[in-house]
Amino acid sequence: MTEQDQLQWGYRYVKVEPSHFRVDYQINPFMDPADQPDPARAREQWEALVATIERLGGRVDVLGQREDAPDMVYAMNLGLGVETVDGRPHVVMSHMRYPQRRMETGSAERWFLDNGFTTSYVGRDGVGAHFEAGDAFAFGDALLVGYGPRTEELGLKHLAKDLDIRVRGFRITHPGMYHLDLAFCPLSPTRAIVCPAAFDDESAAALLALVPDPLVISEEEALSTFCANSIVIGSTVVMPACPDRVRAQLEEWGFTVEVVDVSEFHKGGGSIRCMTNPVDLRIGRDLAHVPGGEVILP
Repeated sequence: MTEQDQLQWGYRYVKVEPSHFRVDYQINPFMDPADQPDPARAREQWEALVATIERLGGRVDVLGQREDAPDMVYAMNLGLGVETVDGRPHVVMSHMRYPQRRMETGSAERWFLDNGFTTSYVGRDGVGAHFEAGDAFAFGDALLVGYGPRTEELGLKHLAKDLDIRVRGFRITHPGMYHLDLAFCPLSPTRAIVCPAAFDDESAAALLALVPDPLVISEEEALSTFCANSIVIGSTVVMPACPDRVRAQLEEWGFTVEVVDVSEFHKGGGSIRCMTNPVDLRIGRDLAHVPGGEVILP
């Protein structure tokens, strides 16, 4: 696999230290307050993931976790990090659907501002459109955004205009794949893991048509292994689990698979991608610059 076959982003991540990770409520089908993560084991798994990313050449910046924000460890949902066309690091902060998570973005925004990022919102404090960054990925000529359970359709228009980009929206209908990152994982400029069962028929068809070489996974594979909730660093796919069929296809394409156990975090409904927020997307390289923005729906 040559560098031209690899994603150019996914080398710098923001993570949140799991100092106060627990399950206090239920806002997705995986959460059960009676089934608490083991703090020591969760810490070990989190540190193993950091070590793996750094060994593969990635960078990890760490935020502290608020004591009153047990889900803050799922850093992917703090905001969408991009480098603008004028070279400015910027984050569109998430506007969480559930009030239990909204306090996270205030603390995260302070960290981003202190570290040289500018910030914006599509909505905040329960007012305006909801947007959660786990629903957004650069692929092809656009930012692909899942909407329905967490992100609202109105948020797509705000994202496109705010960033001067093309946004392609896909309606998520499956309650267990409430974020796009549970059903879609970009692997290269032409390849991605896709779970069509997450979407309505029109969106599933449109997404499959958009990906030249999709690695299609079943509903069962997505929900039982979290294999779409993975990250890619160059030619290595870092996964929480990898079904044999999926591994065979990835290796045939020239990828190396690294499995890192993060099963304690599955108790909160997230896995490797949910825990790692890439902040090295670049408009003009990874996303087309579209002055005024554009939204395309199936």
